[in-house]
Amino acid sequence: MVAETFSPEETFALAKKLGRQAKAGGIYTLTGDLGVGKTVFAQGFAAGLGITESVNSPTFTIVQVYEEGCLPFYHFDVYRIGDVEEMEEIGYEDYFYGQGVCLIEWAERVRELIPAEAVPITIEKNLEKGFDYRRITVG
Repeated sequence: MVAETFSPEETFALAKKLGRQAKAGGIYTLTGDLGVGKTVFAQGFAAGLGITESVNSPTFTIVQVYEEGCLPFYHFDVYRIGDVEEMEEIGYEDYFYGQGVCLIEWAERVRELIPAEAVPITIEKNLEKGFDYRRITVG
């Protein structure tokens, strides 16, 4: 699926729709340049799971756990990770193979750990189409 959004609100709404469709054990990888809207996407995805608390990128903690929604939500940001051993130290397998949903920002940095069945999501800008334009590819 390829979608185009023209505002952060549209990006949020698209992600919310995807969050509503998420199933236990789902893993979604989220890639895109700095400032492309990955956090807005994560916030919308969490809202789709019924999470009402504030969702921010867990840049310094690697993973943030939200359990108030219809499924546990494990929001990873691996931008600052040094090597995959850090993922092992936090017990990533418990999250990846648990009963919740994982959304992994900057997943390309831990590519070797990502299961084949993970759903890739890419967000791209095109300034020629406007400052808030995003092309979002799912799958």
